[in-house]
Amino acid sequence: MYIFDSVLKKKIKFSPISDNTVKIYVCGPTVYDDAHLGHARSSVAFDLLNRTLRELGYRVVFVKNYTDIDDKIINKMKQSGKSLEEITNYYINRYEEEMKELNVLNPDIKPKATESIDDIIKLIQNIISHDCAYIIENDGVYFDTQKDTEYLSLSHQHIEENSSQSRIGINEEKKDPKDFALWKFSKDDEPSFESPFGKGRPGWHIECSAMIQKYLAYDNEYQIDIHGGGADLFFPHHENEAAQTRCATRQKLAKYWMHNGFVNINGEKMSKSLGNSFFLKDALKVYDGEVLRYYLLSTHYRANLNFSEEDLLSSKKRLDKLYRLKKRVYDSKSSTVNKEFKKELLEALEDDLNISKALATIDEEINRANETLDKEPKNKSARYEIKANLLFIEKLLGTGYQDAYGYFQKGISKEEKEWIEEMIKKRAEAKKEKDFKLADSLRDKLLNKNIKIMDTPNGTLWEKSE
Repeated sequence: MYIFDSVLKKKIKFSPISDNTVKIYVCGPTVYDDAHLGHARSSVAFDLLNRTLRELGYRVVFVKNYTDIDDKIINKMKQSGKSLEEITNYYINRYEEEMKELNVLNPDIKPKATESIDDIIKLIQNIISHDCAYIIENDGVYFDTQKDTEYLSLSHQHIEENSSQSRIGINEEKKDPKDFALWKFSKDDEPSFESPFGKGRPGWHIECSAMIQKYLAYDNEYQIDIHGGGADLFFPHHENEAAQTRCATRQKLAKYWMHNGFVNINGEKMSKSLGNSFFLKDALKVYDGEVLRYYLLSTHYRANLNFSEEDLLSSKKRLDKLYRLKKRVYDSKSSTVNKEFKKELLEALEDDLNISKALATIDEEINRANETLDKEPKNKSARYEIKANLLFIEKLLGTGYQDAYGYFQKGISKEEKEWIEEMIKKRAEAKKEKDFKLADSLRDKLLNKNIKIMDTPNGTLWEKSE
């Protein structure tokens, strides 16, 4: 497999640190608010990586964290009067429910910063013992970037472009503008933890370094195989993580660094500060989770995605074709995946998750399958293989997992569904009584409401036509 390494800025051959195991850490959300499309994009992108590596035969250990102690969370506490746990647990549950709707595989480990405080403190103590940190009175413990000769070697960022990288603000007492907080001393009305350097809470960057060391780290040159996240995290977050780990353990944090592109709305990077954030919960009210997943998946993970409802609807039509094929083999059994199709699909994704090539391969397979079914509708072996190919797509891309008829029933109210089911029941009774005139009139009544029905050995199935 070849992946694009963000540090080297080129595609390189992937080689795991240890035999057939791949250890991946992806930065998760700060849980003070609802997830937005940027979170969804990152989750879907690295879910595809996770699925691909597993299908290629690797044993993957996938970790995604929750930042559940942070200035934004503390501000939310003050505004709402709720406890830290009430706020963070609420948004963690919301996030996980939305990830299920996007059919994102559950991480193997989902650590919280507040559950790793002892590990964070130990890591800071190691940094202090290597003379790479200093204390600012009534403020906190800061990492001394001047002590790290390799600082900025990841992002190659120029400091004049980012005069401050603090999530709190500029501190004139810092030795260098690049220095960042490892531990912040707490005020009386803020959540805090005891530590040898003073009562307080961890800085943002130290959390991930500590959790990687706790749950994943190898004891050799590199701690993990792949570190991932959104492009906005490359600097300063990932740069600072790498620096902390180097100074504390004399190890490199990750062998490979991967970053997904931004989600743009109206051509601007999605950001709360720009006031154009698109919450995932709002998108899921309008669009089915799988339709949204397919749309987010269809743009290569490294490219910026310019969110467009027109493009999303075009993407849905492409997904519709897969489900229409699935309907055609609805009652079929499954045999073995076509070897050539499987090979082509995996080869596409082995090339830095080349989703355009992968989806083109799927489109070709759908066309080929439909042609075969048109010519040989009773060819059982062909039907069984098509069913197997669809199940393989479902496993690898996480799409096509819904009931083929249920997929086309989306967006219909409970009352409408009850009426449709009643019409179908009456039609079945009419057919039983051999009142075919009534049965046909009931079918026409459904068709007038754009409801198509299909009689199968398993009963009458229906869908809403466009």
